[in-house]
Amino acid sequence: MDASFLSLAGKKALVTGGSRGIGKAIALALADAGADVAVSARRLESLAETAAAIEAMGRRALPLAAHNRKPEELAAMMAQVASEFGRLDILVNNAATNPVMAHLVDIEERTFDVIMDTNLKGYFLVSQAAAKMMIAQGDGGNIVNISSVGGVSPDKGLGVYCISKAAINMLTEAMALELGPHNIRVNALAPGVVRTRFSQALWSNEPLMERELAQMPLKRIAEPEEVAQMALALLSGAGAYITGQIIVMDGGSSL
Repeated sequence: MDASFLSLAGKKALVTGGSRGIGKAIALALADAGADVAVSARRLESLAETAAAIEAMGRRALPLAAHNRKPEELAAMMAQVASEFGRLDILVNNAATNPVMAHLVDIEERTFDVIMDTNLKGYFLVSQAAAKMMIAQGDGGNIVNISSVGGVSPDKGLGVYCISKAAINMLTEAMALELGPHNIRVNALAPGVVRTRFSQALWSNEPLMERELAQMPLKRIAEPEEVAQMALALLSGAGAYITGQIIVMDGGSSL
């Protein structure tokens, strides 16, 4: 493949939840490919390391504080991106939460709302605002939602999280259908267990991992950088004819 297909030179990107894990890895991959990158997190100070790494690559970093459950903060974030960057070519929705592991019959309404407001409503509001910017620009755009293999096949104890990710998959497909005529592509990545702090309760559980790896052809969990490289492929010219897809990255566990 011609390396130019992976170039994002001149592009302006926003990655939510960019302080660590998958979000940070994606932000750095986009910067390495030539994009200026805005990154968001609940606390501005948590973005210092990501922003410094982006700037060390010679790209512009725009750290932004915004909580995915607070629509007014998301609106302010999008307004700042428009003001500072002047446009938006790429959105990666990554900020998510899963505060508990419990059976669905034991989940409190408050916990349900926290998960759905963060993982689904937050994605929707940011995507809606980004899509409006991209449509107004008139030259297309690109959205990647970080979903989960749990949105395709549920896991015990993660029911509400899985429901939120299944909804993200449908959000991806619905937006791809509507935004395609504007040359805006929308896809989702659905990784299995990734070695991040977010999923540490899973990959540090040796009995659980033994069971998971026993049925996994690749016999290992994913690294954040592997998810980032797939995101880069979708967001670059390499993925120019791909939209509305939920790409499962589970080491073959679903076979």
